[in-house]
Amino acid sequence: MRRSGCEGRKHRRVALAQRLEALLGWNRPSAGGVNVGMMPSLGTQHAGEASVAARPAATSGTFLLGGDLPVHRLGFGAMRLTGKGIWGEPRDHGAAVAVLRRAVELGVNLIDTADSYGPEVSERLIAEALYPYPLGLVIASKAGFERPGPDQWKMNGRPEHLRAACEDSLRRLKLERIDLYQLHRIDPAVPFADQLGTFKRLQEEGKIRYIGLSEVSVADIERARKIVPIVTVQNRYSPTDRQHESVLDYCERERLAFLPWYPLGAGAALRPGSPLAKVAARLQATPAQVALAWLLRRSPVMLPIPGTSRVQHLEENVAAAQLELSPRDFEAIARTS
Repeated sequence: MRRSGCEGRKHRRVALAQRLEALLGWNRPSAGGVNVGMMPSLGTQHAGEASVAARPAATSGTFLLGGDLPVHRLGFGAMRLTGKGIWGEPRDHGAAVAVLRRAVELGVNLIDTADSYGPEVSERLIAEALYPYPLGLVIASKAGFERPGPDQWKMNGRPEHLRAACEDSLRRLKLERIDLYQLHRIDPAVPFADQLGTFKRLQEEGKIRYIGLSEVSVADIERARKIVPIVTVQNRYSPTDRQHESVLDYCERERLAFLPWYPLGAGAALRPGSPLAKVAARLQATPAQVALAWLLRRSPVMLPIPGTSRVQHLEENVAAAQLELSPRDFEAIARTS
């Protein structure tokens, strides 16, 4: 990939990335005393030393979930590790395990999953591949769906279902507490207060640390925050699908993390001749890398979680943390949505 930017800025960014990596405990046996504020986008950093080059996700910047839980801004979504239709075991079990292990090697320390991915398969794979977990790894899971079959999703926000889902996820992930637990969807058939109230009680019992929402409006977030603190929002968003722009702006004002799912958008946005593809060709990058670099630059609260079942694709995605977009390229892509 072709890179741009002055050398002085480059060295400062590399030094900051190295300090963040040390604070996050990737190269030390212990990781106590982390005290890092929310940083602006570092998606334009360049890897200088071997330690940073080996973990390019660290150069994406850091964000403090809940004000005290640091994660690198470029994470990994574990939905695609399952079988076709997000159902059953992966076609290549060894490859799925290899992807998870390679993600951590590349500096990813935020992995997003859900009990409904498989169902159960994604969480089991994470534990198989990574347990005992490395210091600083944050696993985010979700509850609120039942899975009747491949590509079928049925909302279930009943308190007894949400509680059972949490306890089952703890068992599969081999955790005593899930760092980030998200309501996968707000079930319109169940009182809102009952759904968030269940999450609040799970938090009070020490089974979850922080709470997030998915596919919500600003009004939904504000209503939820009257019941329990919310630290993340996960909505569909990409450079070419920005229907939740107002939610992102709200998250930025309130310093809530915004996790865009389907961050690369529809396939047409990445095809040759698209604005993303034209910028990618000029930068000697892939359209997917440009899309991720755009998201990292769009907002300091943006935490993309692209997923894949192939190590090569994973490595390409994580390399986007080191891609620098000019203001001109950023605006050109922004105008396409």
